[in-house]
Amino acid sequence: MSVAHRFVETNGIRMHVAEAGSGTPVLLCHGFPESWYSWRHQLDALAKEGFRAIAPDMRGYGQTDKPEAIDQYTLFHLTGDMIGLLDAMNIEKAAVIGHDWGAPVAWHCVLFRPDRFHALATLSVPFRPRAPARPTSLMPKTDNAQFYQLYFQKPGDAEAEFEASVERTLRLMLFYSSGDAPAATNGGAVGMVPIGRPWLADVPLPQTLPTWLSETDVQFYTGEFKRSGFRGGLNWYRNIDRNWELAAPWKDAKIQVPTLYIVGDRDMVYRFPGMDSLIANLKNFVPKLDKTVLLSGCGHWTQQERAEEVNREIIRFLKSLS
Repeated sequence: MSVAHRFVETNGIRMHVAEAGSGTPVLLCHGFPESWYSWRHQLDALAKEGFRAIAPDMRGYGQTDKPEAIDQYTLFHLTGDMIGLLDAMNIEKAAVIGHDWGAPVAWHCVLFRPDRFHALATLSVPFRPRAPARPTSLMPKTDNAQFYQLYFQKPGDAEAEFEASVERTLRLMLFYSSGDAPAATNGGAVGMVPIGRPWLADVPLPQTLPTWLSETDVQFYTGEFKRSGFRGGLNWYRNIDRNWELAAPWKDAKIQVPTLYIVGDRDMVYRFPGMDSLIANLKNFVPKLDKTVLLSGCGHWTQQERAEEVNREIIRFLKSLS
């Protein structure tokens, strides 16, 4: 199945979109540090099963526009981009699927506009109720280390580290957050970064790539981030507290569309403190939860590491809706 590429105007930006197939639209939202390409296996599988799979480069990534101002990357901008994308493609309703940072975009799409998004699947990151305080104030920090999302907050530091060698950065992130990394290094100390030092400075390059990741894949991602830089993606993290403030009207709101959740048991998100309890009680916040799928041995890059299993579950779920 061939993948078509085009550009659309949405929410004041120009967005690059990859799509395949025809039929019921399925919108695929990628995370960090990824691109439309992270859905390469799903584009083909969904198209073959009679769906129209649509995978944009999200705001700040790939060939999509990258606004300069940090405050242009709130969840309101990101969900607005998805609504504008549907409008530009003359789509009334779609199912939405998100991975990593794309998962909060996806569940805010259905939280804000259930009239436009009739079903939801999230990979890695589950729906989380609004925190009782600003999220950065709740992130772990010691005298010697801080949570990686705190490291991302100061503009410039993470960009300088990651862009000094884009290919090395991506090889390290893709390998050490995967289920193929040694147990002691997978996700680090649940995402902690030494204070005053680059995050990845002392991390050795993997000798071989895992079977799910080819040299061609690494070079594609490298080319995309050499094109775009990392600032756009990092700006999503710099709006975490702003998102919390803006989302106050939706405190205690629940997800009210059919939902599928998939996560790997070696995903660092799955191992965050308290996440096991949240996932076990997910139906309290997502009453129409269809199923929680736990993939043994799978790390963070869910739809790439376990493409066949993820495709099977997504297609089963989407077909069950009709």
